[in-house]
Amino acid sequence: MTPGTRSLSTADARRDAVIDSAVHVFARSGLSGTTVADVADHAGISPAYVFKLFSGKTPLFVAALEHCYARILDVLEAAASRSPDATPADVLDRLGAAYADLIADRDVLMLQVHAQAAVDDPAIAETVRAGIARITDLAAARSRAGDTEVQRFMAYGQLCHLLTAVDAFTIDEPWATTLTAAIRHTEPTPPHPH
Repeated sequence: MTPGTRSLSTADARRDAVIDSAVHVFARSGLSGTTVADVADHAGISPAYVFKLFSGKTPLFVAALEHCYARILDVLEAAASRSPDATPADVLDRLGAAYADLIADRDVLMLQVHAQAAVDDPAIAETVRAGIARITDLAAARSRAGDTEVQRFMAYGQLCHLLTAVDAFTIDEPWATTLTAAIRHTEPTPPHPH
């Protein structure tokens, strides 16, 4: 092991595996359509072990969502770091392109869709708000753009998110042509195997 790295214990590795499985399974079936047993089955461990790690389905969903937002932030930070002297508009464009690549992963995309549909749960609502706040703060700080530009960036990102979720890029109808014009699209990645 190199200095500064840590070795994951079996419990840490299993926790990470459960969260990865939770992202995948919740992205497919949402909060209400998924059981802890579904996640445990996907992770190859017992539901009782999942309950040792998480006190219930909502905390497991929250952990998966936090993992998703952490991944988004890592990707956006890396994109911003590749252009330290770029203009605010250039940085926001790089962030947008990185996000377009990221949401080609249906798990990242659909977990956020399901989370937004479950914000009647206070814990999930707070996690969504915190994730959006962190993304907004990163976009503002790294781009040095004004509030209006950051707002436009976030709104444009939500439009891209919606268009990708409904697969509007493959629809040959006037509404889809209007909404997808000049929007960069990354082909979806195949679903992760079970």
